Amino acid sequence: MKLTNVILVVAIALGVIFLSGLGAWQIKRLAWKEGLIARVETNLSSPPLSFEEVQITYDRGEDIEYRPMRVSGVFDHAREQHFYATHKGNPGYFVYTPLKLDADAYVFVNRGYVPLQKKSADTRAPGQITGRQEIEGLARSAPQSKPNTFVPENDLHKNIYYWKSLAQMKVQAFGDETPNVVPFFVDAGDAPNPQKLPVGGVTRIEFSNSHLQYALTWFGLAGALLVVGGFFLFGRIRTNS
Repeated sequence: MKLTNVILVVAIALGVIFLSGLGAWQIKRLAWKEGLIARVETNLSSPPLSFEEVQITYDRGEDIEYRPMRVSGVFDHAREQHFYATHKGNPGYFVYTPLKLDADAYVFVNRGYVPLQKKSADTRAPGQITGRQEIEGLARSAPQSKPNTFVPENDLHKNIYYWKSLAQMKVQAFGDETPNVVPFFVDAGDAPNPQKLPVGGVTRIEFSNSHLQYALTWFGLAGALLVVGGFFLFGRIRTNS
């Protein structure tokens, strides 16, 4: 076999292997996504837990993600942190505010969405509710690192977060003398406050799942390359024979 044909065979083989590998990766992603959806649906359908029950579950290393829960305490609005996000297609911020608990500890509560021009608490003072509050929402685990390298670093100087770093929120909110802060978040439900800002109930609980289509696409391309490349190679061999 001529060298050019050998190179062509190798190129086709590498292309088929690469495309098939992408298809196999999407199959793994499909299994992961289906597991995530099933886990979220199970947790969302479970009865609400008390804050203490969620904390015990977390300390045991068990799953708390999207568990309905109740917690009570007093908001410390002066220490709120702002996570850049969109809500119904509109850019803005999710407001993470420390909630002072009875046990001399804090938990950061995602109170919900405010538009870009309402980032400053002074522009939405009526919504800064005072006194003891009973919060119903969902427990959320705190990520340990950025989701990927494309996510920008948090702009701590401007109090803008692009990923939810609980470690950085603690330091930014409380300084060097960081109190006891619970190692997970609470996403508040959609019960409105007096001025409806922040808008609660912003937790994303629907997940797209197109991994099967992606897998079939990659496998289809691998098969097409194999067939087309095979016919082309066969034609070259016949012509040169």
